[in-house]
Amino acid sequence: MNRFFKLFRYLVPYKWSVVQNVVYNVLGAFFALFSFAMVIPFLQVLFNNQPMVTEPMEFSFKTEYFFHTMNYLLSGVMIEHGKPAAMILVSVIVIFFSLLKNGFLYLANYNLAPVRAYTVRDIRREIYGKLIRLPLSYYTEARKGDVMARISNDVQEIETSIMSSLQMVFRDPLTIVIYMSFLVATNWQLTIFVILILPVSGLLIGRIARNLRRKSFRGQRRLGEVMSLIEETLSGLRIIKGFNGESRMEEKFSEANNRFARMMRKIMRRRQLAAPLSEFMGTIVLMMLMSYGGWMVLSDQHEMTSESLIFFLVVFSQVITPVKNFSNAYFSIQKGMASVERVDELMDADERVVEVADARPVDDFRDTIEFRNVTFRYDEEDVLKNINLTIRKGQLIALVGKSGAGKSTLVDLLPRFMDPVEGEILLDGISLKDYRIRDIRNLMGIVSQESILFNDSFYNNIAFGSNADDPGAVEEAAAVANAKVFIDETPGGMEEGVGDGGSKLSGGQKQRVSIARAVMANPPILILDEATSSLDTESEQLVQDAIENLMRNRTSIVIAHRLSTIRNADMIVVLDEGRIVEQGKHEELVQKRGGVYKKLHSMQSF
Repeated sequence: MNRFFKLFRYLVPYKWSVVQNVVYNVLGAFFALFSFAMVIPFLQVLFNNQPMVTEPMEFSFKTEYFFHTMNYLLSGVMIEHGKPAAMILVSVIVIFFSLLKNGFLYLANYNLAPVRAYTVRDIRREIYGKLIRLPLSYYTEARKGDVMARISNDVQEIETSIMSSLQMVFRDPLTIVIYMSFLVATNWQLTIFVILILPVSGLLIGRIARNLRRKSFRGQRRLGEVMSLIEETLSGLRIIKGFNGESRMEEKFSEANNRFARMMRKIMRRRQLAAPLSEFMGTIVLMMLMSYGGWMVLSDQHEMTSESLIFFLVVFSQVITPVKNFSNAYFSIQKGMASVERVDELMDADERVVEVADARPVDDFRDTIEFRNVTFRYDEEDVLKNINLTIRKGQLIALVGKSGAGKSTLVDLLPRFMDPVEGEILLDGISLKDYRIRDIRNLMGIVSQESILFNDSFYNNIAFGSNADDPGAVEEAAAVANAKVFIDETPGGMEEGVGDGGSKLSGGQKQRVSIARAVMANPPILILDEATSSLDTESEQLVQDAIENLMRNRTSIVIAHRLSTIRNADMIVVLDEGRIVEQGKHEELVQKRGGVYKKLHSMQSF
C-alpha cells in the first residue's frame, strides 16, 4: 500500500477541501446516528414501554443525557396531547436529522469533487512532463502505444478505482468508528462479540483482492499491446493497404484483443465477487449477532431490553454498509494499484540526460565542437565506438556511411537528446554537460529527413520554438525557405492548417516549412539529415536552394545520402559500424584506393 499512500502527496494543494470533507462526513455520521437512535423511543411509545420523565437532566456528552432528554420531551407531549402526537414528534425529529445528515454528506462530496478532478489532472501533467524529459533512447525500447495507454487508460483507472475510493477512505472509517463507539456505549459485551467475528470476513476479502491486483497488472499490459497495434496501424496504414496486409493485421489485432478480453473477464469476475461476498459475510455476522443478542434479552443475567437489541441491530446494520463499501473500495484500490505500478515504472525511468545544478549559460558558438573518445550504446552493443572529431566554426561537415553506421546517433548527441556512455563532447572547450540544456538547443537548428509538422497553422509551425511573435519575421523565414509561394496560394495563408503531420502538403512543401522553422530560429549551428533524398527533381531543387540559403554563414553538419550534394563540404567524415574510418575533402577521398568513400561514390556514380 506504500504506492497508494504516495498518491496522497497530490492532495497537499487541496488539503483544506479534504479537511472540509472530513468534517462534513463526521457531522453527517453523527446526525445519521441520532436519526437511528429515535427507533427506541418510537418502539417504547408504540409498545407502551415509554418511561414517564418529568425532570430534565444536567447537560453532558453521554448517551444517557440524549435518551433522558428525549424521554423528557416525549413524556411532556404524551401528557398534554397523547401518544399519536408523541409518535408524530419522533417522526418529525427523524426527518429533520435525516435532512441534516444528507445535507452534510452532499457538502462532503461537493468538497471532494475538485480534489478528485484536479489530483488526476496533476498526475497526468506530471506524466506528460516526464515523457518530454525522457531521452530519445527510451523510445527506441518502449512501445508508443503502451506509453499512450499509461497516460490515458492507466491514469483513468487511477481516477475511477482509487480516487473514487477516497471518499470511502475518508468517510467510511470515521462512520465505523462513530457507530462502533455508540454500540460500545449501548452494550459493550455485544460489541466485543462483533469485533471478534468481523476480522474473519476481512481476511477472506483481502486474500481475494491481492489476487485481483496481479491480474489487473497483466490486464493493463495487455491493453498496452492493443494500443501499440492501433498506433502502428494508423502510422503504417499506407503500407498495410499497399501490401494487402489488412487480413494479417486484423488477425494480429484480434489475437491481442482476445488476450486482453480474456484477462478482463477474469478481472471482472473477481471484482464482482466483492459485493456478494461482503454482503453474505455481513448476513452471517448479523444472524450470529441476533442469536447472541436474543439470548442476552431472554437471559436474566444481562440488563438488555428488546428495544435496546432492536436499536443495536439497526445501528449495526448501518455499520455493515460502510464496512461493505470499505471492502469494495479495497478491491477497487487493488485493481487501481496495478495502474499505479505501471505509471510509477514510467515515472521512475532513468532520464539519463539531466542538467547539473550549476549549469552554465551559453548564447553563442565561438570556436569548435569536439568529440573526444565518444562511445554510445542503446542496450549492450556499441553504436558509436571511440569517436574523435573536431568541427570548427563556419565549416560544412558531411557525415556519410551506409545505413546503421551511426550517423543519426552521432548528431543526436549534439543537442543532448542522449548522452555518450563514455567520453565527452566539448563546445568551445567546455563539456556539453556543464551547459544549460535549453541554451545548447537554442544554438542548434534541426531539419530531419522526415518532416515533423504539428496539426496547426503554417504560422505556428514556422514560429514553433521561437520566442518572438513577429509576423514579418515568419514571412521572411518562409521566403528564405522557398515556402511563401505555396503558403500564399492557400485560402487562409499563414493561418491555414497543415493537417495531421502535414497531411495536406506534399513532401517538398513539408520539408520547406521545416526549413523555414529552422530559419526562424536563426541558430549558429545547423544539423541537417539530408532533406532531398526522397523528393522529386523539382521539389529537390527548391528544397536544395532553401538549404543553401539556410546554411549561409553557419556551421553545418549534414548527414549525406546523395554524395553529389556534399562535393563542396569542408570535411567529409565516413562512418562504418560506429567508427570513423575516413575523413577529408571529396577530392582526397575519391583518390584513396580501397577507401569506403571511394566505393560509395563509385556505386552512386554507376
